[in-house]
Amino acid sequence: MREGSMDLTGQEPRISVVMPHLDDLANLDACLAHLAAQRMPPERYEVIVADNGSRAGLAAVEAVAAGRARVVAAPERGAGPARNAGVAAARGAILAFIDSDCRPSPDWLVAGEAALAADGAAWSDRAGSDVVGGAVRVIAADAAAPSAVEAYELVFAFRNDLYVRRKGFTVTANMFVSRAVFAAVGPFANGVSEDVEWCHRARALGFRLGYAPACIVAHPARRSWDELARKWRRTTREAHALAPVGLLGALRWLARAWLVLLSALPQSWRILRSSDLPARRTRLGAVMVLLRIRGFRFAEAHRLAFGLSQEVVR
Repeated sequence: MREGSMDLTGQEPRISVVMPHLDDLANLDACLAHLAAQRMPPERYEVIVADNGSRAGLAAVEAVAAGRARVVAAPERGAGPARNAGVAAARGAILAFIDSDCRPSPDWLVAGEAALAADGAAWSDRAGSDVVGGAVRVIAADAAAPSAVEAYELVFAFRNDLYVRRKGFTVTANMFVSRAVFAAVGPFANGVSEDVEWCHRARALGFRLGYAPACIVAHPARRSWDELARKWRRTTREAHALAPVGLLGALRWLARAWLVLLSALPQSWRILRSSDLPARRTRLGAVMVLLRIRGFRFAEAHRLAFGLSQEVVR
């Protein structure tokens, strides 16, 4: 009863899993397999794949879904609009957001639902949270021999606990929220870091954000420099779109760019001491990636500040 996601009493599913997708059928298949293996009765949740215009076509995406999910078209490009299209098709009282390249743990849905209902004592430093972000564990293709870029990502990528507690947002690769709260906050924006912007909007309305360490998804580390540079070019552009305007805003933006660059030196020490990296050579490779990407981000921030950066196609 996976495709219909409705039990014999005619009740709607409790949870709607919303997943944007674009040109990543292999990872989509793996994610759907993990979702089908959830330790939750299948009639209690549905899975919606919002396809953002994959080159293979909607029929190919539906073939991969193979009854494990409902596929809807999201013609407006961007992860935010794709998630909005998924929400529009959702029937559950709880929305669970995930990315198509993630691997949810078997208890992901159970833990996410429990976190929204918890009093805060067991899972969060804030009681009664309205929006919940879970843990994102970065994994390498070969844990014993990660590439230099993978090693960098193992240390720095998806630190969602810090994002929630220090920066006031959760990544949408692992986010739970009630439909009522989502409706009150409104849809995701496009052209900006939609997870940051949406969570800040929710907090401005008085909704509370919490972190659920037992609510776990795994995310593959980026393997190549091109993948990493493409990610940081996009996120730097999105951050600039949210930056304050005017002279003071521009000065703060440039000051932040300098802090990002200079912080590479102390952050190198963090890599060298990391227990997540198996060998000295791997750690040194990660340091080189750190220095290079911080220089890349510094240059990209200045190009944006002075109007020199070209438009990027996502």
